[in-house]
Amino acid sequence: MSSTSLPAATAASPATAQAGSAGGWLARHADTNARPRKRNLRRSWAVGVPGAILLAFVLAAVLAPWIAPYDPNALDLPNQLARPTWAHPLGTDQLGRDQFSRLLHGGRVTLAMSAIATLGTVIIGLAVGVVSGYFGGKVDAAVSTLLTVLLALPSLLLTLAILGILGPGTSTLLVALIGTGWVGQARIFRATILQLREQLYVDAAISLGASTPRILLRHLVPNLATTVVVIATLDLGANILTVTSLSFLGLGVQPPTADWGTMLNDARQYFGQFPWLVIAPGLCITLVALTSNLLGDAIRDLVDVRGTHGAVARTKG
Repeated sequence: MSSTSLPAATAASPATAQAGSAGGWLARHADTNARPRKRNLRRSWAVGVPGAILLAFVLAAVLAPWIAPYDPNALDLPNQLARPTWAHPLGTDQLGRDQFSRLLHGGRVTLAMSAIATLGTVIIGLAVGVVSGYFGGKVDAAVSTLLTVLLALPSLLLTLAILGILGPGTSTLLVALIGTGWVGQARIFRATILQLREQLYVDAAISLGASTPRILLRHLVPNLATTVVVIATLDLGANILTVTSLSFLGLGVQPPTADWGTMLNDARQYFGQFPWLVIAPGLCITLVALTSNLLGDAIRDLVDVRGTHGAVARTKG
């Protein structure tokens, strides 16, 4: 009995070993394929969650005239400093104005000013950086000297100086933010263009007789798209903090216009008894600034996969 069963067991052992090795290979192969999927899923969540939160704030700001239950500047003195109710979800301020309505309209002003400031700084910085980096020579030397001088001066002090000369207000605040914010952008775009202009496709375009505007607009600027998105997203959060901080100090948006910074300034003396007047705009500022920075970091990580993040990180450093 044992002599007949032994050959069968011996014959089955190679097949068993082969099946085991195949199973191990399949398990390792499945694990190798699962890791990139998990990384891609984490990156998708890293972009999607802050992007959805930021989009919700933008939609609320755009639809504020239609979803706000009251006029943000309507006074109701008999109902001043009312506690939150169904009629006034966030209560009223010291003048009886509905806090929820002012929060929506304040977000409209804050986000609009921050977006305009970000757009202006990116456009000017992109134009200056591309021209300086591509043409080089005396143009690049002059622009680099100007950037070095401006970067040596604290941007906040320059902003305060411009506001001190032109006076407080919405338009002057935008001028100050754009006038001081484009410098860092120009340095980043200049360094990126210095790398891109050495690529073979640029040399090929030049050898084929392509004009300078065509090379800039068709070959160089489109390759800056991801860098522009990353920088703009990160700067949006910084501009929101700057706009609300200067409005809090009375140098930005002026009363009675609703703004998250002015709302904080109006409510700070009532924080002990009516904390929700401070918490609501403060939480909005924190969430928008945080989500914009998280979104910028997530986009930068996605760019890093394609090798572009290295250029952005080096130029920022």
